This record gives sequence, structure tokens and C-alpha cells, in this order.
Amino acid sequence: MLSHERVWAAVDALASQHGLSPSGLARRSGLDATSFNRSKRLGPEGRARWPSTESISKALKATGASLEEFLRLIDPSFSLPPTTIPLIGMEAARSKDAFNEQGMPTTGPGWDAIEFPDPRQYEVFSLEVTGSDLSPFYRDGDILILSPTATVRKGDRIIVCTTGGHILAQELRRRTASTMETASIAGAQESRTMPVEEISWCARIMWVRQ
Repeated sequence: MLSHERVWAAVDALASQHGLSPSGLARRSGLDATSFNRSKRLGPEGRARWPSTESISKALKATGASLEEFLRLIDPSFSLPPTTIPLIGMEAARSKDAFNEQGMPTTGPGWDAIEFPDPRQYEVFSLEVTGSDLSPFYRDGDILILSPTATVRKGDRIIVCTTGGHILAQELRRRTASTMETASIAGAQESRTMPVEEISWCARIMWVRQ
């Protein structure tokens, strides 16, 4: 809930995260040193004073924090709604009513929506495929968008980096606290089971640019 107390508590927490006092945060933000002081949070008659959006913006810029991070300091349960993009089946896409004159999706029948990887929600990075090890699924020059923080479920395609430095494109079959069972997506290999101590990192393939 957005409240006077929670907003000021978030300002204090932001300052503390960066080893600053409220006045230190104000100075780093290019504001008057007293801008975030406790004495400025109530007016003469006890009326609540809120920090301005300009001062919050300057504080975020000075610390490198995002608006989402600040909102989570106000309310730890805060999360952005998922980003979605239109989805239509191949058959339905043949309908002349599915797209407008500019080739953009209409809101007509046949359209659905799916979640799309959003760096506001997930930690993501990109990986460029080199060589032919991952063909025919991924070709030399393809860009994979990966997330090491997205939930991975059975059937998801993942990139696994072993402690020996091998990069593997796999399909998750089963995961336990001690092992990961996968199958290669680049061939008809049998499933393999890897101890978690042999995995340096694992990231879900969220999107591919080919």
C-alpha cells in the first residue's frame, strides 16, 4: 500500500543500501541536504509532507536504482504485470481480418496472447550461436535471449554451462535438489543426468532471433 510512512521508509532504505544517511542521499542527488531529513516529513501543524517526484527521480538517478526497485522498497510484494504479445495460429493468420493494412494484428477472433520476456521482470542476457553444434535448431549467428532467474519447467529449452566450460543446449526432463536430467535438442541423444555440482550455470531460453 502506498502510504506516507512507507514512502519515507523506502527513501531511508535506499540511502542505507548505498551507505548513506538521508542527508547524504539528498546531497548526492543534487538536492538541499535537508530535503530528506525527518524534520521535513511533517509540516508545522503535523500535516504529512511527501517527497516530490522530482526529488525521487534525482535520488534514483544518483544511486542507479530503478523505479521498480524503489517500489519494492515501498511494498516488497510489488511486481510488474507480465508483458504480453499477440498470438495467432497459422490457419487463423490466413484470414484477411486478422491483420490491418499495415500488417499489424487486429483484435478480431483467433487472437490470443502469450507472455514475452521482459528485462523488467527477469534477469536476461543474450548469447550468440557460433558454429554448427546446435543445428538444425539454432544456426550460426542466431541470438538466444536467456534468463537464469526465470522458472524452468519440464520441457523447457535451456542452456547449461558445466564446470568444465562446456555449453550445452538441452531440454529439461527432470530436476531434483542434487541432479538435472536433460536431453539434447540438437540430436537424438539419450537423456543425461548431471549432478548439480557439475553445473556452473543454467538459463532458460526465452526468445530466439534468427
